[in-house]
Amino acid sequence: MIRRPMQAPPMNGPRFNEWIQSQKVRVIDHEGENLGVMYTREAMAQAKELGLDLVEVSPNADPPVAKFLDVGKFKYEAQKKANLARKSQKTQEIKEIKMRPNIDDHDYDTKMKKVAEFIGEGDKVKVTMRFRGRELSHGQLGMAVLQRVAEQVADVAKVEAYPRMEGRQMLMVLAPK
Repeated sequence: MIRRPMQAPPMNGPRFNEWIQSQKVRVIDHEGENLGVMYTREAMAQAKELGLDLVEVSPNADPPVAKFLDVGKFKYEAQKKANLARKSQKTQEIKEIKMRPNIDDHDYDTKMKKVAEFIGEGDKVKVTMRFRGRELSHGQLGMAVLQRVAEQVADVAKVEAYPRMEGRQMLMVLAPK
């Protein structure tokens, strides 16, 4: 038995013209007017007269909604809209600030400016308190510095992960409000 080759349906985007599977569709013309429910073949003929395609815009409706559109232009506009949405998306990164328990005031202020800048940009900040040698036995000093950081940025950020020890480091994560 020999099969005749069938034309493949459109790979991406909405179904249009002969690939619309339902018998009847609710038709909207090129000016946005509702023409009512009609047979798909009849609607395709009307679209062809206008030099447009019959494009299925809402396939899950009962009956499906189809419009008189130029398919190429429709796909181009949809792609453009998707690219714009992707471009305006902000990915949230985790920035890290490293401190020591006996940090000086000026160094602390400089680090806090960076923390405020990162949070202002919408990024999370991981504050790492590193302990060396005998500093490890004075964990309360590191905890006091991290508490000071949390209090200072309380109006613009919230503590996402409270201070905890991991080996020779104490970590805290701040996220923008």
